Amino acid sequence: MHDTPDLVWLHAGNTHLALAPAIGGAIAALYTLDQHSPLTDPPDAFHWLRPATAAALQARDPLRMASFPLVPWCNRIRDGQAQALGHRLALPNAGGKEHALHGLGWQAAWTVLDATASTVALEFTHPGGAWPWAFTARQQFHLTAQGLHCTLSLRNDGTAPMPAALGHHPYFPHRPGTRLRCTVQAMWESDADLLPLRLGQPDFLPALRQGMALDALDLDNNFTGWDRRFAITWPAQARQLTLEADAPLDYFVLFCPRGADHFCAEPVSNCTDWLNHGSGPEVGGSTLEAGATLACGFRLAWTDLGPPG
Repeated sequence: MHDTPDLVWLHAGNTHLALAPAIGGAIAALYTLDQHSPLTDPPDAFHWLRPATAAALQARDPLRMASFPLVPWCNRIRDGQAQALGHRLALPNAGGKEHALHGLGWQAAWTVLDATASTVALEFTHPGGAWPWAFTARQQFHLTAQGLHCTLSLRNDGTAPMPAALGHHPYFPHRPGTRLRCTVQAMWESDADLLPLRLGQPDFLPALRQGMALDALDLDNNFTGWDRRFAITWPAQARQLTLEADAPLDYFVLFCPRGADHFCAEPVSNCTDWLNHGSGPEVGGSTLEAGATLACGFRLAWTDLGPPG
């Protein structure tokens, strides 16, 4: 992966972060190397996020990256249609999907504003169009040997209020025995198009709060009442990763397809199809006044739990 053009690399100790600004401002890889390993992509690299393959990079496919930003909305809007702040929206449907998906930033090239060995800032400017509000989005990454801090902001560049939401879409390796611990209070039950219908409390929520094996799940759902943190444990490798997020990332999405080698655990500020569900604490999202900025952040931290049992 190090020979792939157009990647921006950050390094801190033995930890390495690859960014793909031209592919939706995405993270391409995040991994730790043994201190005696060369700076390549060797078998002893431990990947904290699912890494993009050479084929994914060549295809410039954000959906096969390690993570990508969600801006100015998160996840789906039914049929790309919504009424918002006096505008009737008809949004493009991405990648052949029926519904408008994941916002606009993931399909755009981002500009590198500045970079050091362990920090970088990326920017994406939207002049208006099907999403009629002009805005500027910015991501900042700060890598340390034991963690990654990412901030995402959205500035309304227009003269009228705009609906606004933010998030990130990380893919994590689903290794055998992977466990997730996450405190949420309710789940949006979905229709066949994975769009929310009603809030419910499925039987597995108490187990999820205590930490449960992901092999038991097969879902793609939004959750409310999230305490803005989760922990992933890979028991066979004796490694653990935690995520802590800031407001307004008060909502959680878990995409865990049975049999896949990855899953997604997403910090977001709105539930899916938020613009068609009104307002309230179960729905999220914001209204951003002209010239104002909405910002959020999250931190990944990892630890070695000792020799695998």
